[in-house]
Amino acid sequence: MTTAFRALALASLALLSACVSRQPPSPPPAAPPPIAPPPVAVPPPPANALLAGIARVSPQPIPAADAERALGAFRTSCPVLIKRRDASGLTQPQDWTALCAEAATVPQGSAAAFFRDRFEWVRVGEGKAFATGYYEPEIAGSRTPGPNYPVPIYGVPADLSRDTRPDGTKPRGRTDHEGYFVPYYTRGEIDDGALSGRGLELGWAADPIELFFLQIQGSGRVRLPDGGVMRIGYAEQNGREYVAVGRLLRERNLLPAGGASMKAIVEWLRANPDQGRALMRENLSYIFFKELTGAGPLGALAVAVTPHATVAADPAFVPLGAPVFLTLDRSEANGLWIAQDTGGAIKGANRFDTFWGAGSEAERLAGGMSASGSALVLLPRAAVARATPRP
Repeated sequence: MTTAFRALALASLALLSACVSRQPPSPPPAAPPPIAPPPVAVPPPPANALLAGIARVSPQPIPAADAERALGAFRTSCPVLIKRRDASGLTQPQDWTALCAEAATVPQGSAAAFFRDRFEWVRVGEGKAFATGYYEPEIAGSRTPGPNYPVPIYGVPADLSRDTRPDGTKPRGRTDHEGYFVPYYTRGEIDDGALSGRGLELGWAADPIELFFLQIQGSGRVRLPDGGVMRIGYAEQNGREYVAVGRLLRERNLLPAGGASMKAIVEWLRANPDQGRALMRENLSYIFFKELTGAGPLGALAVAVTPHATVAADPAFVPLGAPVFLTLDRSEANGLWIAQDTGGAIKGANRFDTFWGAGSEAERLAGGMSASGSALVLLPRAAVARATPRP
């Protein structure tokens, strides 16, 4: 500190002391404020269907066409149902054995009676449902990169893994060069080349926006330059947070004309390329694909999903493979569905995502689907007897 600066500081301190010495005496201290009561603890949301609670309800009339589609989807799920562990805690594999055997013999025209009479109908939690829609999109792409196909479509990286924590969770991540387990790369980091040069590319897309929405859907078709089709489906996810771009637009008062429909959002992203690119990167989640052969796309049960019959659900609340009856304020989504899929944004009791197939009509229905109402789940009688013992 210089001599001049020290002198100035001492002078300032003396002046401040003089000012303080001329202040009037301080008033007596005020009484301390009353101690506020401790905040009321808000219980966390139920973690599964057993904690949320289920209640028996009466069966509802099922449209015949819905019942027939649902029966086909249910039959497809049965080989998996009778073997898999149910994350909801409601059912056991043996609960489905008799129902699956009977489903194989239900004659044409009797599907509605089968679902009405052979299942126990229940409400999970409050039963207040919210449903969106998804479909199988088709995008332009190629198996090789080129000027018209610059966007990589990645398979699963070898360094994507899970770490078992003391609380039993298994978050996704990677081991860094120092041996620490860290979160996996975000969408922005992957877009910036974090996975380049590893040979992970299944193909190359023409348009980053189209690929972005195909990732949200979880599966789709890549139309190749020679007219052929490569079908790709969900293989893994980077473990980072899913952020809905429609919600961001709504929160920031940027909603385009037409609201938050998929079509309107895509048009806004194209009209605002810089903002749109930044907005997409705020969705940290990134989906890795595998090439599919045979019927599809495949859902979470690894069986082909069925248009207007498959619904994605949270498996902690709805056993995968179980029928779900929706009554919503969008009539297109009313009726009987089969829970055959899951989704990064499909979390909580009575949150569903309805599958509409492929093509322009499926895209229209899925992109504009936002419906509220109620949901009922159809379960084996033995499962409900265990969960809700009669007095």
